[in-house]
Amino acid sequence: MKSYLRFLLVAWLAVGSAFGFSFGRDDAAVDWVLATNLPREAQQTLTLIKTGGPFPYSRDGIIFGNYEKRLPIKKRGYYAEYTVKTPGRRDRGPRRIVAGENAEYYYTDDHYQSFRRIRE
Repeated sequence: MKSYLRFLLVAWLAVGSAFGFSFGRDDAAVDWVLATNLPREAQQTLTLIKTGGPFPYSRDGIIFGNYEKRLPIKKRGYYAEYTVKTPGRRDRGPRRIVAGENAEYYYTDDHYQSFRRIRE
């Protein structure tokens, strides 16, 4: 009986995930930050995202996989990532904004180790 229930749970989770249902984190698990409290470069990146670019980095707009599951669980392709310029860095640096399909935005300044949802 125990293995049957385990099978049903696994099947339910698999079917739900296939249809885009979320079984992971909700927004309450992510801290918030006011857009006005973001670094100037992040505010500029947010404006570029909302206006469709042009983006300074070739990898801006690629799919963000959320492999560490630090953001709410969504279907693959739901999130896109954008580079936030880091002063003094010659590479892309650790700062990003991750945008969801429903116009929700998340900021990380430690290369995906933590996120704060942007409140405008």
